[in-house]
Amino acid sequence: MNIILLSGGSGKRLWPLSNDIRSKQFIKIFKTEDGYESMVQRVYRQIKKVDPEGKVTIATSKSQVSAINNQIGDEIGISIEPCRRDTFPAIALATAYLHDIQGVDENDVAVVCPVDPYVEDDYFEMLQELGEQAKKGETNLVLMGIEPTYPSEKYGYIIPENREKLSRVSAFKEKPDLEAAQNYINQGALWNGGIFAFKLRYILNIMKECCGISSYIELFSNYENLPKISFDYAVVEKEKNIQVGRFVGKWKDIGTWNTLTESMSEKIIGKAKMNEKCENVHIINELSMPIFAMGIHDVVISASPEGILVSDKEQSSFIKPFVEMLDQQIMFAEKSWGSFRVLDVEKESMIIKVTLNPGHKMNYHNHKMRDEVWVIVSGSGTTIVDGMEQRVQIGDVVTMQAGCRHTIIAETELKVMEIQLGKEISVHDKYKFNLEG
Repeated sequence: MNIILLSGGSGKRLWPLSNDIRSKQFIKIFKTEDGYESMVQRVYRQIKKVDPEGKVTIATSKSQVSAINNQIGDEIGISIEPCRRDTFPAIALATAYLHDIQGVDENDVAVVCPVDPYVEDDYFEMLQELGEQAKKGETNLVLMGIEPTYPSEKYGYIIPENREKLSRVSAFKEKPDLEAAQNYINQGALWNGGIFAFKLRYILNIMKECCGISSYIELFSNYENLPKISFDYAVVEKEKNIQVGRFVGKWKDIGTWNTLTESMSEKIIGKAKMNEKCENVHIINELSMPIFAMGIHDVVISASPEGILVSDKEQSSFIKPFVEMLDQQIMFAEKSWGSFRVLDVEKESMIIKVTLNPGHKMNYHNHKMRDEVWVIVSGSGTTIVDGMEQRVQIGDVVTMQAGCRHTIIAETELKVMEIQLGKEISVHDKYKFNLEG
């Protein structure tokens, strides 16, 4: 099975745990035997459980690649969007990536779904069924429709011709008001969860017809000129030869604090306490300082280096426009080599705690506008400064002046306090080099 996971957006409705680099699907909030996992880790694990040989490709932006590699590894396929152009260009590019880069035959099937639904294994078993149905070639598209549990204004609706598990599609309806939603449900309508199965050649041919191009290199090079349109508008609602499979299992679209806390197996993550007077309260604390909650109801409290949120759960879904007004330093991010957390920011200095995973290293780079000091606080490894190698361990201090090329390689897990000093400290002041050059 070829699965394309759509991983876009910044997840601003889950601030302060999410930011422009750390989208909601990378927040580790679901309890496992070994700790916590994120949405993307959970979905990937479930796919591999149902189909160990399944080929997974994530369609995403460049800013998410490091987090994907950090959480899943580098075995997964990644189709990188040069810029944001909505789901139709993203799916077309990922399809061409499968065909041209991964060598998947154009007659093979791909199943597309979002990366962030909260589902159980039967959802992925249904994805396999969709793929098998698409392989038969009876229709050009096979969708998954979600059996509604209540009338919702948040989703579009698929009206099937009948109430069988597999049916041809009669019509599509846009996000309705509650009364219309109830009427659709009475007709047997299904929520449109954005899940599609098709043969690769179907999408490649559509791209060739509408844009004159279908190869991966051409699509990537001309991506910013592709129409900014959803897959539903560009393809699904124009297709007459289409089927929908009815899914009746557990499915939840986790996009707000309210829906996320409903899926949490525990009320507190991190250093926090609440008294017995609290009702329907969830606390997620990524800070080292404790949080206490006393006698409050229906509230989510979330704290991270980005900020602190205290909100009524229903009101938390309206946070996005307020977060968009913020202009703040990214305080935490996962990289392919580990992670960093900003601890202190002053006018001419910044202190960052860097964690490198065993066997990983930073890019060989320099900065023109700032000096840096590294203090090794745990682990061991090797620094390379202007070509000179030096083994480092707990307590060692390494200084680098502006213009000095440097990197650090972790032997064990390596934690470093990085002190940046300069009149202009900017994320753009970084220049990469080949280690040999």
